[in-house]
Amino acid sequence: MNAPLAHSVDDPYLDFLRRKMQLAKADGFDVALDDINQAGAPHCRAIVRWALKGGSRAIFASFGLHKTFMQIELMRLVGRFAPGLRLIVIPLGVRHEFFAEAEERFAGTCAVKLKFIRSDAEIVGDDTIYLTNYESVLAGKIDVTHFVAASLDEAAVLRGYGTKTFQTFLPLFKAVRFKFVATATPSPNRTKELIHYAGFLGVMDTGQALTRFFQRNSESAGDLTLFPHKEDEFWLWVHSWAVFLQSPSDLGFSDEGYVLPKVAVNWHEVEIDHSTAGYDRDGQGLLIRNTALGVTQASAAKRDSLAARIERMGKLLAQDPEAHCILWHDLEDERRAIEAMVPGVRSIYGTQGLEANETNAIGFKDGKFKYLATKPEMSGAGNNFQKHCHWAVFVGVGFKFHDFIQAVHRIVRFGQRHECRIDIIFSEAEREVRRNLEGKWAEHERLMARMAEIIRRYGLDGLPLDDVLQRSIGVARREERGDSFVVAHNDAVLEARMTQSASVGEIITSVPFANHYEYTASYNDFGHTDDNGHFWAQMHFLTPELFRILKPGRLACIHVKDRVLFGSVTGEGVPTVSPFHAEAIFHYLQHGFQYCGMITVVTDVVKENNQTYRLTYSEMMKDATKMGVGCPEYVLLFRRPQSDLSRGYADEPVVHDKPLVYAAGTKRRGQTQDDRSDDLTMRWSDGDRRAQVPGSGYTLARWQLDAHAFWPSSGDRLLTTGELVRLGPKPLRALFQKQFEGAIYDFEKHVQLGEELAARDALSKTYMTLDPPSADPGVWTDVVRMRTLNGEQAFRNLEKHVCPLQFDIVDRLIDRYSNPGDIVYDPFGGLMTVPYRAILKGRRGQASELSDTYFRDGVRYCREAEAKRAIPTMFDMLGIPEIEESKPAALPESFFDGWEEDGEDGDQVEAAE
Repeated sequence: MNAPLAHSVDDPYLDFLRRKMQLAKADGFDVALDDINQAGAPHCRAIVRWALKGGSRAIFASFGLHKTFMQIELMRLVGRFAPGLRLIVIPLGVRHEFFAEAEERFAGTCAVKLKFIRSDAEIVGDDTIYLTNYESVLAGKIDVTHFVAASLDEAAVLRGYGTKTFQTFLPLFKAVRFKFVATATPSPNRTKELIHYAGFLGVMDTGQALTRFFQRNSESAGDLTLFPHKEDEFWLWVHSWAVFLQSPSDLGFSDEGYVLPKVAVNWHEVEIDHSTAGYDRDGQGLLIRNTALGVTQASAAKRDSLAARIERMGKLLAQDPEAHCILWHDLEDERRAIEAMVPGVRSIYGTQGLEANETNAIGFKDGKFKYLATKPEMSGAGNNFQKHCHWAVFVGVGFKFHDFIQAVHRIVRFGQRHECRIDIIFSEAEREVRRNLEGKWAEHERLMARMAEIIRRYGLDGLPLDDVLQRSIGVARREERGDSFVVAHNDAVLEARMTQSASVGEIITSVPFANHYEYTASYNDFGHTDDNGHFWAQMHFLTPELFRILKPGRLACIHVKDRVLFGSVTGEGVPTVSPFHAEAIFHYLQHGFQYCGMITVVTDVVKENNQTYRLTYSEMMKDATKMGVGCPEYVLLFRRPQSDLSRGYADEPVVHDKPLVYAAGTKRRGQTQDDRSDDLTMRWSDGDRRAQVPGSGYTLARWQLDAHAFWPSSGDRLLTTGELVRLGPKPLRALFQKQFEGAIYDFEKHVQLGEELAARDALSKTYMTLDPPSADPGVWTDVVRMRTLNGEQAFRNLEKHVCPLQFDIVDRLIDRYSNPGDIVYDPFGGLMTVPYRAILKGRRGQASELSDTYFRDGVRYCREAEAKRAIPTMFDMLGIPEIEESKPAALPESFFDGWEEDGEDGDQVEAAE
């Protein structure tokens, strides 16, 4: 019975898709505005109420919008409605800001008790809001599991995904019921760092968010960019757990008193001594310094330009000797040079001690002296210097934009009554550093403007979930037909529902590898899932349909690959492997399929390591215990049980053409090969020798290769090392494989050959030169990795299908498990590789595809296959001859040499049983 053509109102599948839109849960408590401290500005009270209702939220409010007040008020109200210990974690040197805020704005019924602690021993009771530094938490002196609520001030410390702070804080704070983060610069450089806050707040697992919203560069691990088609959803998702506020008017409140001052930014380039330019990698002396500097080279250039920069700083200060100025620097040598140049300057630095540093910070804030020398990493967060200072001089520049922008906004903030002046001194060798800094500044402004637009549009609680879902669920079905194919632009589940029961002769598909990739912007996309469990939950809607439409006794061939799990995501410290293929086996068994075996397709471990960095040679040398092996691909073979279980044959068996067989002593005198016919029926004599004609049907030789899932090659010899070096890496792979096929494998000789090639710089670092051969009949090592429709996409410079099936795999499966004229079906058609190859193999192709781009290209491939027109492939692009389809071999007369002739009765030729 066929299913309906579309979703019904109460369709469980539609309900499943609707639940895919994940917004942050609200598991806090509601507070009336009248219960919130009236000393706070209207926008502060609105945000406090929103954050308490959510329970775990991020406050990304611009400089001077009272994040300190909001954090204290959050902790005060949590203590009122959910009593327990409460903690605010702050950077070094800013605790005075919290005590000053508590004294100024918290009085009467809203009075609070603050206490700064360095260890658990200083906790006195739950009627106090505790402050501590990040260092105390990281050192384990504060057990945060004792606290019911916690807030991270200047929480941008979480933005570094692999940092000790992030990796430590995530598990430590997991059990804290109410969690908040507050910072003005949540993601100044890279958008993906926003998800680190979501991970800390418990909104979504960080690895899950990375997979859901960011696309990977398949050739470079760690290179992630936001999916263009997921951008709107990403920002709406962020908006469900974070508030970005540039000004009170973003929430509909008055901006009176909240107008940022004008800012004049002046760049000052100083000359550098090029005699210290050094040498290039080949040892050649450099006449001038390279301006495209990395971190190491920039540090050296900064030291060489110190005198010139300090001199320029002195000239700048002389322009307004009465003005207060903060002098930002990065190096201790710079601090000492500043102290020698500027009379009366006070400094903040690590070895001076916390008390002295806080005294100098407060003194400068209160205008007790004119000059303060400090580093952005020491004083760039939390301090408010705008009351008496509106001038900052950066004695040098660096690559850390977050530290830079924080330092700028110590004076450029709401409450500043003067135009601000920012002078930045850099050397001519640091021009690239300047360009890098300005680029990040522009990206920061773009991000903040995008979020401000969303909050002005939707407010704090007005996210239009239904509108988002209407834009993201469903696809207008489109069908294209030919004489031998039917393909549809449609959801895989819906299309399978429309397919006639027991009509498909074979299913060949490469399922999405859970949430490893997303192919479209639709929630129908199987790649748009949270994890493996969520993916299989959607497959539970598809697999029963595939079982239904497959003919009894026929096979579903499922291409899968295991998933690499990174230690920074799992918290286990080392990369591990998710056994996706094993989960697939049990999934299909659960739905009634019989498991018939697994074909292993080896992959290039060097290319895989370039994508994952999990098998790095250098790490192997440090500790071999963290090294696994490469992840091959698998084709899992599943069979729908036949109707009659008393016999083992399919309802419609897959029957192969029988090969021609020649019997000894049956060659008719004078008859040529072309005279023979496969429909001759001749007698056999006892003792006759028989042989199968090559290429004349499904031969014993072909069966052996199919049954063992291994195709041997011609077995040419390996050249000498000197010959191999002259050939280059690419021919090495084919020659190396031929050498070892059919030979006894010697591991030490394999290693020795690789070492000799490496010594001559002939071992490729971009792909595996000497693939390990396989004598295991269950492993296919000769699949041509580049023979996919991806070749056509690359040729046309179009978007690539991320996981295409190889022609070789599809062809073998079609030949072995289907009859001519059968329908070969692929629910995840992609570029329509399966129907394309099915057409060329004399079958009928059928598929569905959700991506409109892939669908349109796939239709063209199918039509060209029907017309038998050649289409460009990767081989064409690289100038490699296409591998021809196998044809019956023409037998030479020598084939019959040594066979007896038995007279006029003629040939004994028939199909072999």
